Amino acid sequence: MSTTEIQNEIIEDFSVFDDWMDKYQYIMDLGKELDPIPDDLKKDEFLVNGCQSKVWVIPEFKDGKLFFKADSDAFITKGIVALLLKVFNGRTPEEILNTDLFFIKEIGIDEHLSMSRANGLNGMIEKIRDYAKQFKN
Repeated sequence: MSTTEIQNEIIEDFSVFDDWMDKYQYIMDLGKELDPIPDDLKKDEFLVNGCQSKVWVIPEFKDGKLFFKADSDAFITKGIVALLLKVFNGRTPEEILNTDLFFIKEIGIDEHLSMSRANGLNGMIEKIRDYAKQFKN
């Protein structure tokens, strides 16, 4: 599936919810699906800057593609990073750098996050794209 198709799928998943409390719950449920990162991997080098909560994003470069593990100490933040990983996991660095993340605006999450969480979301995207730049040929 392309990043566009995955984002359209995310938009469709969110369309079934009428109010933002249900959407927040869905986001938190997505976060619960992420495997926790062992404490020995929760290093400062993997921390996302600009996020009020602690968020770790760990890259693995394999066969020309990036795969990520992520964790957070906050449920909503862990769910947000899970959404990003749905789009970016298993992509080439070029795909990551060239993907327009339109689903964020389409589902309205950008309008329903506090300023600190919005900064955290931007920090997560920046961290993932920084990894893509590091591993780009």
